[in-house]
Amino acid sequence: MTAAQAPPSSHSHVYLSEGHECAERRSWAVIWLCGVMMFLEIVGGILFGSIALVADGLHMSTHASALLLAALAYSYARRHAHDARFTFGTGKLGDLAGFTSAIALAMIALLIGYEAIARLFAPVPIRFGEALPIAALGLLVNIGSVWLLRGGERHHHGHSHRREYDAHNDSKVEHRVETSVGPLTLSIFEDGGPPRFRLHGFTGGVPETLTIETVRPDGTHQNFAMVAQNGYLESLYEVPEPHSFTAHLRLPGDGIRVVRFEEHAYADHRAGRDNNLRAAIIHVTADAMVSVLTIIGLLLARTFSWVWMDPVAGIIGAIVIAAWAYSLVRDTGAILLDMNPDQSLAATMRQTIELDGDRLSDLHLWRLGPGHLGAIVTVTTARRRGPEFYRARLSRFPALSHLTVEVQRSA
Repeated sequence: MTAAQAPPSSHSHVYLSEGHECAERRSWAVIWLCGVMMFLEIVGGILFGSIALVADGLHMSTHASALLLAALAYSYARRHAHDARFTFGTGKLGDLAGFTSAIALAMIALLIGYEAIARLFAPVPIRFGEALPIAALGLLVNIGSVWLLRGGERHHHGHSHRREYDAHNDSKVEHRVETSVGPLTLSIFEDGGPPRFRLHGFTGGVPETLTIETVRPDGTHQNFAMVAQNGYLESLYEVPEPHSFTAHLRLPGDGIRVVRFEEHAYADHRAGRDNNLRAAIIHVTADAMVSVLTIIGLLLARTFSWVWMDPVAGIIGAIVIAAWAYSLVRDTGAILLDMNPDQSLAATMRQTIELDGDRLSDLHLWRLGPGHLGAIVTVTTARRRGPEFYRARLSRFPALSHLTVEVQRSA
Protein backbone atom coordinates (compact mmCIF):
# COMPACT_ATOMS: atom_id res chain seq x y z
CA MET A 1 0.00 0.00 0.00
CA THR A 2 1.38 3.39 -0.96
CA ALA A 3 0.15 6.91 -0.61
CA ALA A 4 1.29 10.19 -2.02
CA GLN A 5 0.72 13.81 -1.26
CA ALA A 6 2.52 16.95 -2.31
CA PRO A 7 5.40 17.84 0.07
CA PRO A 8 4.46 20.50 2.61
CA SER A 9 7.04 22.87 1.15
CA SER A 10 5.38 22.83 -2.27
CA HIS A 11 1.70 22.61 -1.31
CA SER A 12 -0.30 25.72 -0.46
CA HIS A 13 -3.16 25.58 2.03
CA VAL A 14 -4.59 28.96 1.05
CA TYR A 15 -8.10 28.17 -0.14
CA LEU A 16 -9.66 31.64 -0.35
CA SER A 17 -11.77 32.89 -3.23
CA GLU A 18 -10.11 34.92 -5.98
CA GLY A 19 -12.23 37.96 -5.07
CA HIS A 20 -11.61 37.68 -1.33
CA GLU A 21 -9.99 41.07 -0.67
CA CYS A 22 -12.40 42.90 -2.99
CA ALA A 23 -15.41 41.40 -1.17
CA GLU A 24 -13.86 42.35 2.17
CA ARG A 25 -13.53 46.02 1.17
CA ARG A 26 -17.06 46.17 -0.20
CA SER A 27 -18.48 44.61 2.97
CA TRP A 28 -16.98 47.37 5.12
CA ALA A 29 -18.39 50.04 2.80
CA VAL A 30 -21.92 48.60 3.00
CA ILE A 31 -21.70 48.36 6.80
CA TRP A 32 -21.52 52.15 7.04
CA LEU A 33 -24.48 52.60 4.72
CA CYS A 34 -26.64 50.11 6.61
CA GLY A 35 -25.66 51.49 10.02
CA VAL A 36 -26.82 55.01 9.20
CA MET A 37 -30.06 53.89 7.55
CA MET A 38 -30.83 51.46 10.37
CA PHE A 39 -30.90 54.34 12.85
CA LEU A 40 -33.10 56.54 10.64
CA GLU A 41 -35.69 53.83 9.93
CA ILE A 42 -36.11 52.60 13.49
CA VAL A 43 -36.47 56.11 14.88
CA GLY A 44 -38.76 57.15 12.01
CA GLY A 45 -40.94 54.07 12.34
CA ILE A 46 -41.44 54.65 16.09
CA LEU A 47 -42.21 58.34 15.63
CA PHE A 48 -44.59 57.85 12.69
CA GLY A 49 -46.28 54.62 13.77
CA SER A 50 -45.34 52.26 10.92
CA ILE A 51 -44.63 48.68 11.97
CA ALA A 52 -43.42 47.87 8.46
CA LEU A 53 -40.93 50.74 8.69
CA VAL A 54 -39.76 49.59 12.14
CA ALA A 55 -39.51 46.04 10.78
CA ASP A 56 -37.43 47.33 7.89
CA GLY A 57 -35.14 49.15 10.31
CA LEU A 58 -34.83 46.13 12.59
CA HIS A 59 -34.07 43.96 9.61
CA MET A 60 -31.42 46.43 8.48
CA SER A 61 -29.89 46.27 11.96
CA THR A 62 -29.35 42.56 11.39
CA HIS A 63 -27.74 43.46 8.06
CA ALA A 64 -25.27 45.72 9.82
CA SER A 65 -24.47 42.92 12.26
CA ALA A 66 -24.34 40.26 9.56
CA LEU A 67 -22.16 42.41 7.33
CA LEU A 68 -19.86 43.11 10.26
CA LEU A 69 -19.62 39.36 10.78
CA ALA A 70 -18.88 38.88 7.07
CA ALA A 71 -16.20 41.59 7.06
CA LEU A 72 -14.54 40.21 10.19
CA ALA A 73 -14.63 36.70 8.70
CA TYR A 74 -12.92 37.97 5.55
CA SER A 75 -10.26 39.77 7.59
CA TYR A 76 -9.60 36.84 9.91
CA ALA A 77 -9.43 34.31 7.05
CA ARG A 78 -6.97 36.52 5.16
CA ARG A 79 -4.74 37.17 8.19
CA HIS A 80 -4.60 33.49 9.18
CA ALA A 81 -4.49 31.99 5.70
CA HIS A 82 -0.97 30.66 6.32
CA ASP A 83 -1.55 29.62 9.94
CA ALA A 84 -0.45 25.99 10.28
CA ARG A 85 -3.05 25.39 13.00
CA PHE A 86 -5.72 25.34 10.29
CA THR A 87 -5.10 21.93 8.70
CA PHE A 88 -7.07 22.72 5.56
CA GLY A 89 -6.73 26.50 5.62
CA THR A 90 -9.31 29.15 6.48
CA GLY A 91 -11.46 28.82 3.35
CA LYS A 92 -14.48 27.55 5.29
CA LEU A 93 -14.61 30.54 7.60
CA GLY A 94 -16.82 32.33 5.10
CA ASP A 95 -19.24 29.40 5.12
CA LEU A 96 -19.36 29.50 8.90
CA ALA A 97 -20.12 33.23 8.78
CA GLY A 98 -22.77 32.60 6.12
CA PHE A 99 -24.40 29.91 8.27
CA THR A 100 -24.50 32.27 11.25
CA SER A 101 -25.99 35.03 9.11
CA ALA A 102 -28.67 32.64 7.88
CA ILE A 103 -29.67 31.84 11.46
CA ALA A 104 -29.94 35.58 12.16
CA LEU A 105 -32.10 35.99 9.03
CA ALA A 106 -34.43 33.24 10.21
CA MET A 107 -34.74 34.82 13.67
CA ILE A 108 -35.54 38.27 12.31
CA ALA A 109 -38.10 36.76 9.91
CA LEU A 110 -39.89 35.28 12.92
CA LEU A 111 -39.75 38.62 14.72
CA ILE A 112 -41.13 40.55 11.74
CA GLY A 113 -43.91 37.98 11.27
CA TYR A 114 -44.87 38.11 14.95
CA GLU A 115 -44.99 41.91 15.08
CA ALA A 116 -46.93 42.16 11.80
CA ILE A 117 -49.56 39.64 12.91
CA ALA A 118 -49.93 41.51 16.21
CA ARG A 119 -50.55 44.75 14.28
CA LEU A 120 -53.24 43.07 12.20
CA PHE A 121 -55.29 42.61 15.36
CA ALA A 122 -54.22 45.87 17.00
CA PRO A 123 -53.60 48.46 14.23
CA VAL A 124 -52.04 51.83 15.07
CA PRO A 125 -52.34 55.19 13.26
CA ILE A 126 -49.70 55.80 10.57
CA ARG A 127 -48.25 59.20 9.63
CA PHE A 128 -47.82 58.54 5.92
CA GLY A 129 -46.21 61.86 5.00
CA GLU A 130 -43.20 61.14 7.23
CA ALA A 131 -43.04 57.35 6.85
CA LEU A 132 -42.99 57.15 3.04
CA PRO A 133 -39.88 59.32 2.45
CA ILE A 134 -37.87 57.32 4.99
CA ALA A 135 -38.95 54.03 3.40
CA ALA A 136 -37.97 55.38 -0.03
CA LEU A 137 -34.58 56.47 1.30
CA GLY A 138 -34.13 53.01 2.82
CA LEU A 139 -34.84 51.45 -0.56
CA LEU A 140 -32.20 53.64 -2.23
CA VAL A 141 -29.64 52.68 0.40
CA ASN A 142 -30.45 49.00 -0.08
CA ILE A 143 -30.16 49.25 -3.85
CA GLY A 144 -26.78 50.94 -3.43
CA SER A 145 -25.67 48.22 -1.02
CA VAL A 146 -26.72 45.44 -3.39
CA TRP A 147 -24.92 47.19 -6.23
CA LEU A 148 -21.71 47.42 -4.19
CA LEU A 149 -21.80 43.77 -3.13
CA ARG A 150 -22.83 42.52 -6.55
CA GLY A 151 -19.82 44.32 -7.96
CA GLY A 152 -17.63 42.16 -5.72
CA GLU A 153 -19.50 39.05 -6.82
CA ARG A 154 -19.00 39.91 -10.50
CA HIS A 155 -15.31 40.49 -9.84
CA HIS A 156 -15.01 37.03 -8.34
CA HIS A 157 -17.03 35.29 -11.00
CA GLY A 158 -15.28 37.17 -13.73
CA HIS A 159 -12.11 35.33 -12.78
CA SER A 160 -13.61 31.96 -12.09
CA HIS A 161 -16.25 31.45 -14.79
CA ARG A 162 -13.63 30.40 -17.30
CA ARG A 163 -12.96 27.32 -15.18
CA GLU A 164 -16.41 25.81 -15.55
CA TYR A 165 -16.22 22.26 -16.79
CA ASP A 166 -18.81 19.80 -18.01
CA ALA A 167 -18.03 16.88 -15.74
CA HIS A 168 -20.51 14.49 -17.34
CA ASN A 169 -18.36 13.67 -20.37
CA ASP A 170 -16.02 15.32 -22.81
CA SER A 171 -18.30 14.53 -25.75
CA LYS A 172 -20.19 17.73 -24.96
CA VAL A 173 -17.07 19.75 -25.79
CA GLU A 174 -17.29 19.88 -29.58
CA HIS A 175 -15.20 21.84 -32.08
CA ARG A 176 -16.40 22.82 -35.52
CA VAL A 177 -13.74 22.41 -38.21
CA GLU A 178 -14.13 23.89 -41.69
CA THR A 179 -12.68 21.61 -44.41
CA SER A 180 -12.87 21.15 -48.18
CA VAL A 181 -15.47 18.37 -47.66
CA GLY A 182 -17.64 20.65 -45.51
CA PRO A 183 -17.85 21.45 -41.79
CA LEU A 184 -16.82 18.60 -39.45
CA THR A 185 -17.28 18.22 -35.70
CA LEU A 186 -14.35 16.97 -33.60
CA SER A 187 -14.89 15.85 -30.02
CA ILE A 188 -13.51 13.55 -27.33
CA PHE A 189 -16.10 10.92 -26.47
CA GLU A 190 -15.97 8.91 -23.23
CA ASP A 191 -19.50 7.86 -22.34
CA GLY A 192 -18.86 4.75 -20.25
CA GLY A 193 -15.62 3.84 -22.03
CA PRO A 194 -12.07 5.04 -22.71
CA PRO A 195 -11.91 8.55 -24.20
CA ARG A 196 -11.43 8.59 -27.99
CA PHE A 197 -11.54 11.19 -30.71
CA ARG A 198 -14.71 11.25 -32.81
CA LEU A 199 -15.15 13.14 -36.05
CA HIS A 200 -18.69 13.67 -37.39
CA GLY A 201 -20.19 15.49 -40.35
CA PHE A 202 -19.20 13.52 -43.44
CA THR A 203 -21.84 13.76 -46.16
CA GLY A 204 -20.07 11.43 -48.60
CA GLY A 205 -17.66 8.58 -48.01
CA VAL A 206 -15.67 8.54 -44.79
CA PRO A 207 -11.91 8.91 -45.53
CA GLU A 208 -9.74 6.11 -44.18
CA THR A 209 -6.41 7.98 -44.16
CA LEU A 210 -7.31 10.90 -41.93
CA THR A 211 -5.06 11.25 -38.83
CA ILE A 212 -4.91 13.43 -35.73
CA GLU A 213 -1.69 14.48 -34.00
CA THR A 214 -1.78 15.96 -30.49
CA VAL A 215 0.83 18.42 -29.24
CA ARG A 216 0.86 18.92 -25.47
CA PRO A 217 2.22 21.95 -23.57
CA ASP A 218 5.37 19.97 -22.63
CA GLY A 219 6.11 19.34 -26.34
CA THR A 220 4.97 15.70 -26.39
CA HIS A 221 3.53 14.55 -29.75
CA GLN A 222 1.20 11.59 -30.34
CA ASN A 223 -0.44 10.38 -33.54
CA PHE A 224 -3.90 8.80 -33.69
CA ALA A 225 -5.08 6.67 -36.57
CA MET A 226 -8.81 6.96 -37.26
CA VAL A 227 -11.12 4.08 -38.15
CA ALA A 228 -14.52 4.30 -39.82
CA GLN A 229 -17.58 3.59 -37.70
CA ASN A 230 -21.26 4.10 -38.48
CA GLY A 231 -21.03 7.41 -40.34
CA TYR A 232 -18.13 8.88 -38.37
CA LEU A 233 -14.44 8.35 -37.62
CA GLU A 234 -13.11 7.24 -34.24
CA SER A 235 -9.52 7.09 -33.02
CA LEU A 236 -8.08 3.61 -32.74
CA TYR A 237 -6.47 4.39 -29.39
CA GLU A 238 -7.77 6.17 -26.32
CA VAL A 239 -6.77 9.79 -25.66
CA PRO A 240 -4.60 9.98 -22.51
CA GLU A 241 -5.42 12.37 -19.68
CA PRO A 242 -5.33 15.29 -19.30
CA HIS A 243 -7.26 16.43 -22.36
CA SER A 244 -5.40 19.72 -22.71
CA PHE A 245 -3.49 19.96 -25.98
CA THR A 246 -3.51 21.18 -29.57
CA ALA A 247 -4.94 18.67 -32.08
CA HIS A 248 -3.64 18.79 -35.67
CA LEU A 249 -6.26 17.32 -38.01
CA ARG A 250 -4.69 16.01 -41.26
CA LEU A 251 -7.18 15.45 -44.08
CA PRO A 252 -5.67 14.08 -47.34
CA GLY A 253 -5.29 16.85 -49.89
CA ASP A 254 -6.63 19.50 -47.52
CA GLY A 255 -3.69 20.43 -45.31
CA ILE A 256 -3.80 20.71 -41.51
CA ARG A 257 -6.58 22.06 -39.29
CA VAL A 258 -5.60 23.07 -35.73
CA VAL A 259 -8.04 22.58 -32.83
CA ARG A 260 -7.37 23.54 -29.21
CA PHE A 261 -8.69 21.34 -26.37
CA GLU A 262 -8.70 22.69 -22.83
CA GLU A 263 -9.84 21.22 -19.54
CA HIS A 264 -11.33 23.15 -16.69
CA ALA A 265 -12.69 22.76 -13.21
CA TYR A 266 -16.11 21.41 -12.22
CA ALA A 267 -19.72 21.39 -13.27
CA ASP A 268 -21.54 22.47 -10.13
CA HIS A 269 -21.19 26.26 -9.74
CA ARG A 270 -22.29 25.95 -6.12
CA ALA A 271 -18.88 24.47 -5.25
CA GLY A 272 -17.33 27.80 -6.22
CA ARG A 273 -19.76 30.08 -4.37
CA ASP A 274 -18.48 32.54 -1.81
CA ASN A 275 -21.21 31.92 0.76
CA ASN A 276 -19.98 34.74 2.99
CA LEU A 277 -20.58 37.23 0.18
CA ARG A 278 -23.79 35.42 -0.77
CA ALA A 279 -25.12 35.81 2.80
CA ALA A 280 -24.33 39.53 2.75
CA ILE A 281 -26.09 39.94 -0.60
CA ILE A 282 -29.14 38.03 0.65
CA HIS A 283 -29.32 40.29 3.71
CA VAL A 284 -29.35 43.53 1.74
CA THR A 285 -31.53 42.09 -1.05
CA ALA A 286 -34.06 40.97 1.55
CA ASP A 287 -34.02 44.43 3.05
CA ALA A 288 -34.55 46.00 -0.38
CA MET A 289 -37.53 43.71 -0.90
CA VAL A 290 -38.97 44.63 2.50
CA SER A 291 -38.49 48.31 1.62
CA VAL A 292 -40.49 47.82 -1.58
CA LEU A 293 -43.25 46.00 0.30
CA THR A 294 -43.24 48.72 2.95
CA ILE A 295 -43.73 51.45 0.33
CA ILE A 296 -46.50 49.48 -1.40
CA GLY A 297 -48.24 48.82 1.90
CA LEU A 298 -48.04 52.45 2.97
CA LEU A 299 -49.32 53.73 -0.40
CA LEU A 300 -52.28 51.33 -0.41
CA ALA A 301 -53.06 52.11 3.22
CA ARG A 302 -53.05 55.86 2.52
CA THR A 303 -54.97 55.67 -0.79
CA PHE A 304 -57.70 53.20 0.18
CA SER A 305 -57.52 53.43 3.99
CA TRP A 306 -56.33 49.82 4.05
CA VAL A 307 -54.35 50.09 7.26
CA TRP A 308 -54.07 46.31 7.31
CA MET A 309 -51.85 46.43 4.18
CA ASP A 310 -48.92 47.72 6.26
CA PRO A 311 -48.67 44.58 8.47
CA VAL A 312 -49.52 42.34 5.48
CA ALA A 313 -46.43 43.72 3.75
CA GLY A 314 -44.42 42.74 6.82
CA ILE A 315 -45.86 39.19 6.77
CA ILE A 316 -45.01 38.68 3.08
CA GLY A 317 -41.49 39.97 3.68
CA ALA A 318 -41.06 37.62 6.64
CA ILE A 319 -42.06 34.59 4.55
CA VAL A 320 -39.65 35.41 1.71
CA ILE A 321 -36.78 36.12 4.11
CA ALA A 322 -37.40 32.82 5.91
CA ALA A 323 -37.21 30.97 2.58
CA TRP A 324 -33.88 32.62 1.71
CA ALA A 325 -32.56 31.84 5.19
CA TYR A 326 -33.48 28.18 4.77
CA SER A 327 -31.64 27.99 1.44
CA LEU A 328 -28.52 29.54 2.94
CA VAL A 329 -28.60 27.27 6.02
CA ARG A 330 -28.97 24.22 3.78
CA ASP A 331 -26.04 25.09 1.52
CA THR A 332 -23.59 26.30 4.17
CA GLY A 333 -24.53 23.47 6.55
CA ALA A 334 -23.71 20.92 3.85
CA ILE A 335 -20.24 22.47 3.43
CA LEU A 336 -19.57 22.60 7.17
CA LEU A 337 -20.53 18.91 7.41
CA ASP A 338 -18.19 18.05 4.48
CA MET A 339 -20.95 16.74 2.22
CA ASN A 340 -19.95 15.90 -1.34
CA PRO A 341 -20.19 19.29 -3.12
CA ASP A 342 -20.37 17.94 -6.68
CA GLN A 343 -21.83 14.52 -7.46
CA SER A 344 -21.15 14.81 -11.18
CA LEU A 345 -17.48 15.58 -10.56
CA ALA A 346 -17.20 12.55 -8.27
CA ALA A 347 -18.74 10.36 -10.97
CA THR A 348 -16.32 11.69 -13.58
CA MET A 349 -13.36 11.13 -11.25
CA ARG A 350 -14.49 7.53 -10.82
CA GLN A 351 -14.78 7.10 -14.57
CA THR A 352 -11.32 8.60 -15.07
CA ILE A 353 -9.72 6.22 -12.55
CA GLU A 354 -11.54 3.10 -13.78
CA LEU A 355 -10.87 3.55 -17.50
CA ASP A 356 -8.81 0.37 -17.90
CA GLY A 357 -9.86 -1.99 -15.16
CA ASP A 358 -8.61 -0.32 -11.98
CA ARG A 359 -11.13 0.14 -9.19
CA LEU A 360 -11.85 3.28 -7.19
CA SER A 361 -12.46 1.62 -3.84
CA ASP A 362 -12.89 4.79 -1.78
CA LEU A 363 -13.46 8.47 -2.54
CA HIS A 364 -13.88 11.43 -0.20
CA LEU A 365 -14.63 14.77 -1.84
CA TRP A 366 -15.30 17.96 0.10
CA ARG A 367 -15.03 21.73 -0.20
CA LEU A 368 -12.04 23.55 1.28
CA GLY A 369 -13.09 27.04 0.23
CA PRO A 370 -14.71 28.88 -2.69
CA GLY A 371 -13.43 27.22 -5.86
CA HIS A 372 -11.22 24.75 -3.95
CA LEU A 373 -11.99 21.06 -3.39
CA GLY A 374 -10.16 18.41 -1.39
CA ALA A 375 -10.16 14.71 -2.23
CA ILE A 376 -8.86 11.46 -0.76
CA VAL A 377 -8.75 8.69 -3.36
CA THR A 378 -8.09 5.00 -2.78
CA VAL A 379 -7.42 2.90 -5.88
CA THR A 380 -7.21 -0.89 -6.06
CA THR A 381 -5.15 -2.18 -8.99
CA ALA A 382 -3.28 -5.27 -10.13
CA ARG A 383 -0.84 -3.18 -12.16
CA ARG A 384 2.44 -1.71 -11.02
CA ARG A 385 1.23 1.83 -10.77
CA GLY A 386 2.10 4.36 -8.13
CA PRO A 387 0.10 7.28 -6.75
CA GLU A 388 1.69 9.70 -9.23
CA PHE A 389 0.09 7.84 -12.13
CA TYR A 390 -3.37 8.55 -10.76
CA ARG A 391 -2.39 12.08 -9.80
CA ALA A 392 -1.59 12.68 -13.45
CA ARG A 393 -4.98 11.28 -14.48
CA LEU A 394 -6.79 13.53 -12.02
CA SER A 395 -4.81 16.60 -13.02
CA ARG A 396 -7.61 17.37 -15.50
CA PHE A 397 -9.58 18.68 -12.50
CA PRO A 398 -7.73 21.81 -11.31
CA ALA A 399 -10.44 22.42 -8.71
CA LEU A 400 -8.80 19.60 -6.71
CA SER A 401 -6.56 21.88 -4.71
CA HIS A 402 -5.64 19.20 -2.14
CA LEU A 403 -5.39 15.60 -3.39
CA THR A 404 -4.25 12.50 -1.49
CA VAL A 405 -3.93 9.24 -3.44
CA GLU A 406 -3.61 5.77 -1.89
CA VAL A 407 -2.89 2.71 -4.03
CA GLN A 408 -3.75 -0.81 -2.88
CA ARG A 409 -2.48 -3.89 -4.71
CA SER A 410 -5.01 -6.56 -5.63
CA ALA A 411 -4.13 -10.19 -6.15
